[in-house]
Amino acid sequence: MSKRVRNTDVCADCSAPDPRWASVNRGVLICDECCSVHRSLGRHSSQVRHLTHTPWPPNQLQMVQTLYSNGANSIWEHSLLDPASVLSGRRKAGPQDRLHPNKTEFIKAKYQMLAFVHRMPCRDDDSFTAKDLSKQLHSSVRTGNLETCLRLLSLGAQANFFHPEKGNTPLHVAAKAGQVSQAELLTVYGADPGAPDTTGKTPVDYAREAGHQELSERLVEIQYELTDRLAFYLCGRRPDHKTGQHFIVPQMADSSLDLSELAKAAKRKLQSLSNHLFEELAMDVYDEVDRRETDAVWLATQNHSTLVTETTVVPFLPVNPEYSSTRNQGRQKLARFNAHEFATLVIDILSDAKRRQQGNAVVSPKGSVELLMRGMRMGSSSEGPDADQPDYDSVASDEDTDAEHSAKDDRTKSLDSDLSDGPISMQEFQEVKNALCLSEAKIQQLMRVNTNLSDELRLMQKKLQSLQSENSSLRRQGPASIYQAPADQPEPSYSGPSSGPKRRQSARVSSSSSLGSSRPMSMYETGSALKPHPSKGECPYPEEPHPSLTPFPPHVKGRFCDLLFIPPLISIHLVLV
Repeated sequence: MSKRVRNTDVCADCSAPDPRWASVNRGVLICDECCSVHRSLGRHSSQVRHLTHTPWPPNQLQMVQTLYSNGANSIWEHSLLDPASVLSGRRKAGPQDRLHPNKTEFIKAKYQMLAFVHRMPCRDDDSFTAKDLSKQLHSSVRTGNLETCLRLLSLGAQANFFHPEKGNTPLHVAAKAGQVSQAELLTVYGADPGAPDTTGKTPVDYAREAGHQELSERLVEIQYELTDRLAFYLCGRRPDHKTGQHFIVPQMADSSLDLSELAKAAKRKLQSLSNHLFEELAMDVYDEVDRRETDAVWLATQNHSTLVTETTVVPFLPVNPEYSSTRNQGRQKLARFNAHEFATLVIDILSDAKRRQQGNAVVSPKGSVELLMRGMRMGSSSEGPDADQPDYDSVASDEDTDAEHSAKDDRTKSLDSDLSDGPISMQEFQEVKNALCLSEAKIQQLMRVNTNLSDELRLMQKKLQSLQSENSSLRRQGPASIYQAPADQPEPSYSGPSSGPKRRQSARVSSSSSLGSSRPMSMYETGSALKPHPSKGECPYPEEPHPSLTPFPPHVKGRFCDLLFIPPLISIHLVLV
């Protein structure tokens, strides 16, 4: 269904005439240039659609028209309407302003940072404020005032708020009152058509009981919006929900990739995902489908002028700050899938969504979005510099544990095969449990050994410190005891063979020599006690010092030996006399 743009319609961001795009969740119409900036913000900030080249649900288009006509743009530019804003230098972008940076910075401040939205008075309890806003939204949706509800949503009211006293959500109230546009606005902001009230009834049930058959059918379509959009992207057809057909799963014309082991393993990983992870993956693929379809419409509606090359390019999904970095990385790398690979992924998601809807969901803690995307990449068939790079960075998971169990069981299966076998059996669980027990016992044993070694090391360090201290003290005391003679002994002289130095030498060389010798020893006398005279600078002491003495330093040892012994000529003279 197309919309006839009135001549009075202007772009909500720069006031340019003839806007051809709409921001669904903001309720405004925008021009081509401003739309290029909206696309770079991401669907979490602005959901853009072309007014004539994009298929619109009639009720949703009517909702956008009503919001725009009733001045929804004033919600996002509230502070700019104040005359004081002109004096402060803040102004709205104009049609003649440059796209970069003027229009880009203004649009980001307007929709990303909400810099011009009227703020509620601050309170100490923010949750209490959000609860008040949600209660006001719960009461307002029974009327047709869309602008009031959009203002509450912009301030932080929750579309899925469950009223504790009423026992239902705002969408229940809108469905019962037959407010089609209010239901469209709430679902755009995330309201769940399948949410039950305290009695288990959904908004679809409320609309049917109130006789609003068209609204109830529309709510069913919204409930299957994700899978309907994926099916329409592949085959251009939507299921007929009135007849009970809720899914269309197209078939690939060329099934060569479907028969590969890599595709089969990736499909098994997809089936092993938990419902929560599967929903996240499906939403990411939905956003990628929207990006690709919007790009196609964008290129088809441009006249290949400078606008196409100079405006903001959106080569992949923009970053959503509410998601983790790992998820944002995976969302961006969805753009690297070629048409065949992406179609295979979409078909697998549709097939598994249908299977889970029928109650045959398989939940396995081994699955993860990162493993799925890495398996679905099928990089061997890709070309380019990034062909060998994985779609997701390697993260710690249960792969290592599975590989250990495979080696223990003497199995040679690959890692992908182990991860894609689905839930483990009781026997496998018992084997895993036994292996973990053995590993824990080994760890405890190693910890005890490590404790004993640490104690021994500390004792050895204490002994070493004690020996070093004793050695230092001996080094300080040893030289003084050698250089200084006892006070009660006279200064030694070299008058005869019975002199002090000769006695010390005889006592060190042989135990048989003493002061009581019958005759003095001569250099000519043979015996074990006699040693040849040392040369100059050589010490006659044995290499092993006395236990009570400390060895001399090298620079003292030679000089001390020169003074200690009599030269050979003097010794001969004494003997002859």
